[in-house]
Amino acid sequence: MPDPSSPSLGLAVAHLFWKPGPLAEREAVAEAVHSVASETDQVIVAAMLGHKADLATMVLSSDQWRIRRFQTTMTEAGMELVDSYLSFTELSEYNPDPPEELRSARLYPRLPPEGKPAFCFYPMSKRRNVEQNWFSLEFDRRKELMYEHGMSGRRFSGRVLQVVTGSTGVDDHEWGVTLFCEHPDDVKEVVYTLRFDEASAVYAEFGTFYVGMVADIDSALDEIGVR
Repeated sequence: MPDPSSPSLGLAVAHLFWKPGPLAEREAVAEAVHSVASETDQVIVAAMLGHKADLATMVLSSDQWRIRRFQTTMTEAGMELVDSYLSFTELSEYNPDPPEELRSARLYPRLPPEGKPAFCFYPMSKRRNVEQNWFSLEFDRRKELMYEHGMSGRRFSGRVLQVVTGSTGVDDHEWGVTLFCEHPDDVKEVVYTLRFDEASAVYAEFGTFYVGMVADIDSALDEIGVR
């Protein structure tokens, strides 16, 4: 076995989006998901809506090789990978030394949260336009804008859990955002509300949105027709 490929802090995260191939094997797919689950590794499953994918697996692991093996095993089970996004759990640079409870929740989240079955994932970056360059702002100004952004998000406490993971240099955007919500329209409301903050309205660029429902693997396979 190769040496572990482990982040120095936190977990590696892979959002993998699938469609079942004509030879998809239900038992093999379910076994692939169950085999990853451990004290440190997690697989969150969601049945997707729309044409982009049928199944999402959000894998969090302390070793990227285990993510690679999971991807291989799913492919061998007949699932076709149609999109992916890679990132790492991280602490915010604007709050690098939070209380231990928050630190643990950011670096080693336990997912999915109870009572929040609506799922959404999207990547995002900050603009570098001449008059809208986030990275040319002074740190204190960026911190002020992110504080405003965070206060807007607190309006949805209890309804929405937001998991932000860092992907600069790892994938096409700078962050991945995963939302777990009580109701599907909570997704629309929280994203719409936060877009009015200057940090988003002036400086944010968004990638593709994926929406679905959190489920155990057996229920998800039932719903996407893998029997």
